[in-house]
Amino acid sequence: MPAEGLDWLPGDDVLTNDEVVRLIDIAVTHLGVREVRFTGGEPLVRRGLVDIVARTAALSPRPETSVTTNALGLARTAQTLADAGLDRVNVSLDTVRPETFLEITRRDRLHDVIEGLSAAAAAGLGPVKVNAVLLRGVNDRQAPELLRWCIERGYQLRFIEQMPLDAQHGWRRDTMITADEIFESLPGQFVLEPAEEPRGSAPAELFTVDGGPATVGVIASVTRPFCGDCDRVRLTADGQVRNCLFAREESDLRGALRRGAGDEEIADRWRAAMLTKLPGHGIDDIEFLQPSRSMSAIGG
Repeated sequence: MPAEGLDWLPGDDVLTNDEVVRLIDIAVTHLGVREVRFTGGEPLVRRGLVDIVARTAALSPRPETSVTTNALGLARTAQTLADAGLDRVNVSLDTVRPETFLEITRRDRLHDVIEGLSAAAAAGLGPVKVNAVLLRGVNDRQAPELLRWCIERGYQLRFIEQMPLDAQHGWRRDTMITADEIFESLPGQFVLEPAEEPRGSAPAELFTVDGGPATVGVIASVTRPFCGDCDRVRLTADGQVRNCLFAREESDLRGALRRGAGDEEIADRWRAAMLTKLPGHGIDDIEFLQPSRSMSAIGG
């Protein structure tokens, strides 16, 4: 995110708790959604998150629930979220060096993230996963120490290629750290073998570390796209359906919701949005255009 931050959505644009839960209910009961992840931005800053999680966990059939968070507030909320029915957490953490953390996040709060991870593990929100993005000239030489740190604490690390979703629109493919570079940085200290479990529609390629049971994953959305197996859909905080993380168009559900549309009509609108999903994100296409909304506004 830019140093000056991003504008907040107007209050009336944001879905209420009831609207969020109703749309999740429709996704679960009409569209076959089996997993619901709350992301952002930062989901822990939403005051109604615990209520939303509890009501989602009470749906039938019950979906698996998870939160992707920067963990700054997780030490205070992990147990409450677990009690509400949250199953697990993904924590964004790109380094375990305080000075590098300060450079990346502009906050001297690495200790809060570490406490949040510990609280999540203690609350049973496992497996606790850590998401890391390597940035050239910043933390690209820290992959081995981050992996060792996670293994020692029982966390599952996933390296993610930097994607063209930054608010500044400054992403360049020739400066990003690729999956191949990540793989090259690890074998000198670890023995990696492809995991036996099938990948299915999961975004991460999994590898056992030193014979297991520890694993490390690489999500290579840019250089090794898995669009053909992707089964995910994103619902934004203002009620828009995005059928691909890199989509440049959105489909409005909030308008139908607020004018009194029934569940079946909303489900049909959602299906129609998914039927227009392109076969691939097209990042390799010379005419690829980055979405106007950044990752923090879409939900990663």
